Amino acid sequence: MMPPIASSGPTAVPTSIVWDRSLTAYDFGPTHPMSPARLELTARLASALGLFDRPQVRVLAPFVADDDQLASVHSRDYIAAVRAAGRHPENPALNHGLGTADTPAFAGMHEASARLVGGSLVAAETVLSGKTPRAVNFSGGMHHAGRDHASGFCIYNDAAAAIARLLDAGVKRVAYIDIDAHHGDGTQEIFWDDPRVLTISLHESGVTMFPGTGFAPDLGGPQARGFAVNVALPAFTGDAGWLRAFHAVVPPLVSAFAPDIIVSQHGCDSHADDPLTNLRTSVDAQREAALSISRLATKVCGDRWIATGGGGYSITSVVPRVWSHLMAIVSGGPLRVETAVPEPWRRHVQERYGHTAPPRMGDGVDIWWRSWEVGFDPNDAVDRAVMATRREIFPLHGLDPWFD
Repeated sequence: MMPPIASSGPTAVPTSIVWDRSLTAYDFGPTHPMSPARLELTARLASALGLFDRPQVRVLAPFVADDDQLASVHSRDYIAAVRAAGRHPENPALNHGLGTADTPAFAGMHEASARLVGGSLVAAETVLSGKTPRAVNFSGGMHHAGRDHASGFCIYNDAAAAIARLLDAGVKRVAYIDIDAHHGDGTQEIFWDDPRVLTISLHESGVTMFPGTGFAPDLGGPQARGFAVNVALPAFTGDAGWLRAFHAVVPPLVSAFAPDIIVSQHGCDSHADDPLTNLRTSVDAQREAALSISRLATKVCGDRWIATGGGGYSITSVVPRVWSHLMAIVSGGPLRVETAVPEPWRRHVQERYGHTAPPRMGDGVDIWWRSWEVGFDPNDAVDRAVMATRREIFPLHGLDPWFD
């Protein structure tokens, strides 16, 4: 099938976007791949594209989450260890995953990390209050952080804290969709045995990629079998396979689960230019996945949707474009892939970073994919990965792994 490149007749949706320069304090240092520059560049591009000035958009500042809010998903011993590490970064609590090469300690790390959580809590509150049905915290998405440990550049799990807040406020079901190249292991762990939360992670297989987890048989605890969903894709899957896998698993499961709210993580490190991963997708494919989640939010939960960022380490050519597309889509006015990248932003990238930024908002590729309905190819590694997940999970939700 040939999916639509751009939606027709976009409808503005009231949306809150969380942004403040204080979010760039989450900074592991000048040689670390998770540079805070990716956040500043995203905000600068979104502003240049007029996204912050849309009449349906409210730009809100984050706050530093307090210990009680953090303790909804993290142990108090761990919170104390993070605070201590930020005061004495030369002597972090290694038993909590702090002070590693991936997640080094830095001065003020508790406050910087808790501010990311506060950003996602602001997003949750604005949706709960009904002020806007949709919200974006592109600085968030720290999905590797577990209940009592840091991991993979992630200290506190802001998306999990937002989900916990939704549940505490009486939301019955939350679907968490994670399209980062890495397995969303921390979020899955936190809700492993909670049937109110469906966690779906579409990622590069742990055979070739950190954190080495997230396989099809990992399907949830004894009270929540089938509510942890993992699609472990082979390296070099590419756009066609990645979108085929997404559409073969995510829409049918989310529709069957019928959540009240969708929370999504949009790590864009699956891109072909990303230095840390091997999935080889495009900006165009990631935009298409966000459009599909938008359609799901409209279809199944009255437009209620909270979107976060996540991984992404090609900071000048990929991250700002993908997350600007995300903000445009969430607010109901998708940008076409042919849209020109504003020239002042491109000049800034050249002058500040010495990089030539892409001229268009897309990569100029064909994102055709085969619909699952055309058949399963047992000789295709992507199809085998998809079928492994569908066989494990679909019957637990009353779906047929072959035909639904």
